Amino acid sequence: VQLQASGGGLVQAGGSLRLSCAASGIIFDINAMGWYRQTPGKQRELVATITSGGSTNYADSVKGRFTISRDNAKNTVYLQMNSLLPEDTAVYYCNAKGVRVSMWSPKVSDYWGQGTLVTVSS
Repeated sequence: VQLQASGGGLVQAGGSLRLSCAASGIIFDINAMGWYRQTPGKQRELVATITSGGSTNYADSVKGRFTISRDNAKNTVYLQMNSLLPEDTAVYYCNAKGVRVSMWSPKVSDYWGQGTLVTVSS
């Protein structure tokens, strides 16, 4: 299973970006998909997650500004980022948690994408 993230870039404060992350490979289903971010010298932190049923969870710092969504048929997760702030600058990583390759297999695995850089200028 591979996760391919895209959509990062440079934007001015107050602007918007939309990140996408598509999971490919042999996939039966994915329990949860999400976005995390990391800046130099800091631990990777949760931004937002969404389950296959559509339940979402957001970091307090992005509530009201970011929206996570998901297309289960395409195994793709999106992150719409509005009202961006300089402190949102980070490498954003997508994550797939609880991936099953078969309906008969109880084994689940987690995967990370390669990261996409978001830079917000002041």
